[in-house]
Amino acid sequence: MCRVVDKKNTGLLELLFDEGSKTLHLFQPCFSQLFSTAMEETALVSVAGVIAAILAFYLWGVLNLLWLKPKKMEKFLRDQGLKGTPYRFMVGDFKELEKMRNEARSKPMNVTDHDIAPRVLAFFHKSVVAYGKTCFTWMGVRPMVHISDPIMIREVLANHYQYQKPRGGNPLTKLLARGLINVETDQWVKHRKIINPAFHVEKLKHMVPAFYVSCSEMIHKWEEMVTKESSCEVDVWPHLQTLTADVISRTAFGSSFEEGRKIFELQRELGEFVMKAAMSIYIPGSKFFPTKNNKRMKEIDREVKAMIKGIIDKRVVAMKAGKSINDDLLGILLDSNSKEIKQQGNSNFGLSIDEVIEECKLFYFA
Repeated sequence: MCRVVDKKNTGLLELLFDEGSKTLHLFQPCFSQLFSTAMEETALVSVAGVIAAILAFYLWGVLNLLWLKPKKMEKFLRDQGLKGTPYRFMVGDFKELEKMRNEARSKPMNVTDHDIAPRVLAFFHKSVVAYGKTCFTWMGVRPMVHISDPIMIREVLANHYQYQKPRGGNPLTKLLARGLINVETDQWVKHRKIINPAFHVEKLKHMVPAFYVSCSEMIHKWEEMVTKESSCEVDVWPHLQTLTADVISRTAFGSSFEEGRKIFELQRELGEFVMKAAMSIYIPGSKFFPTKNNKRMKEIDREVKAMIKGIIDKRVVAMKAGKSINDDLLGILLDSNSKEIKQQGNSNFGLSIDEVIEECKLFYFA
């Protein structure tokens, strides 16, 4: 008696050969093993099908985000009579915008030339000239509609419940400033009401001496560079940056002028990082990557917040001691915030310390 085994080792057939009777016997298949193998194959097919469905779902989402949805929005805009640049896959007009921006800044500007739009906003100026005062361009996958009609502008700014600020993009750009420019609806109304007194004309008039001191210091530096017997060419850009820093620091933080100047320098550095981030394509989750730029941006944000909080804490102590602190923007803001809370009898009607910090960061761009 000898056993013949299936070469494929399936175990489904079993043959026995009887040497005495010269007879080949075929035994029944192993149904349990057959069932087990079939179940394994079915499970593999099911898993493969689920994986394929998930991949198809995400691929469709990516395709819709990067191509189908932008093209659909472009069609809607053109059907409404608007003209604009054609959508370019994923990048939109970023490359063209950056190219024209660099070209404009690479050329010197005539001192007597007051037409600054082609230089400061080269791409947008070209778009308005080419497509009209109401047109659209592309910031990545999102269209940006440009309007210049005063009536339309007023409608957009007045109906802040209907026309809300765009969301999305690189979340690290929010590190530069949030505050009033980032809140919506009722929160916007609350912030605007509390901040508004700081920018009344009468309040701003009291800050003219601070403007005068900063301008005088800049002109004095120029006088030291040029004597009666000599002349020289001066690049005024660094001086104007310093003037801006001094004016904002004096008017925003008053006696804490030196700290205010340091905050300005940090915010300016952060602004450069934010511009690079805003002009690049954001990969979801990349804000958590420990890159050099990401780490530096977060470090600056922490440092600026700590410095402003230190200034605020000193002012709050002075307020509780009965001292007048409303001689600069921060003092006026804290005074207005305190009055609103007392008037309403609830701290929810005022700004938190974190919100005050964000409004102070916003002073540098007001």
